[in-house]
Amino acid sequence: MTDELSLFLDMMAAERGLATNTLKAYERDITQFLSEEKINPQNIKIEHISHFIRHLSEQSRAVRTINRKLSAIRDFCKFLLQEKILKDNPLPDIITPKKERPLPKFLTSETLEILFQTAKNQNYIGYQRAAVILRLIYVTGLRVSEALSLNLTDISHEKKQIFVKGKGNKERIVFFDDETNKLLFDYFQNIRPFLLKDKKNPFVFPSQSAKDGHLTRDSFFKTLKKLSSLSGISPSLVCPHALRHSFATNLINHDVSLRSVQKMLGHENISTTEIYTHIASSKIIHDVFEKHPLKNLSK
Repeated sequence: MTDELSLFLDMMAAERGLATNTLKAYERDITQFLSEEKINPQNIKIEHISHFIRHLSEQSRAVRTINRKLSAIRDFCKFLLQEKILKDNPLPDIITPKKERPLPKFLTSETLEILFQTAKNQNYIGYQRAAVILRLIYVTGLRVSEALSLNLTDISHEKKQIFVKGKGNKERIVFFDDETNKLLFDYFQNIRPFLLKDKKNPFVFPSQSAKDGHLTRDSFFKTLKKLSSLSGISPSLVCPHALRHSFATNLINHDVSLRSVQKMLGHENISTTEIYTHIASSKIIHDVFEKHPLKNLSK
């Protein structure tokens, strides 16, 4: 590692408070760039960066990966300029590759119901817990991490609402229906007590072995995969975030406004929510042909 890179990582740790894994990613990406281009930090020029990005593209590296590496190099160059190690900014003409936005996976209401009933009817308590999580996420649109880390005090049965602290500690309230309320009552009385190691555990979905005290995303993911096989559903279609995508897609398909869906999902920018309009195509096509002025022309 060069002295300049070492100083840069120290600065990023001190000023931005970056996690160890993030700092390691910065180190890997910048080291790869300097090594492949055979340059020292003080000699970085635009042609080095262009050549590096072109080389990554030729290797068919994912756009997300290329953008991450470019972002690391950009931050490094800013630091070198501030420290007067670099005289000229080598990045002003570098074009960031357009980020791919793959359409999110989602499940139909029928598929989710099959998955839910399969989980609910199993004798294994872990599957019964998964049934509650499945229904809760599909009804509220919670992120998996938000659902698994819920505290008992976050849920109001009387108001049928959940207080959520999401990404960036942003707070919102989501609502659930009577059926979900009954499901939660049954869970608290007949399932949760058997999952407790410590009666003072504050989490809705406690774990006897997880370090954080609640069910982990990885454990829930593995349970979902087993449930999908038991249900006769392809495991490749089922993942934790697909449940949230299914919630959003269902609302869009039932004419709920994009702004309302944004609020329920806790998206900061509506552009993030707009992707769900692209997967409601079947309803859009149906509506177009039903309402098109030429529909009755041939009759």
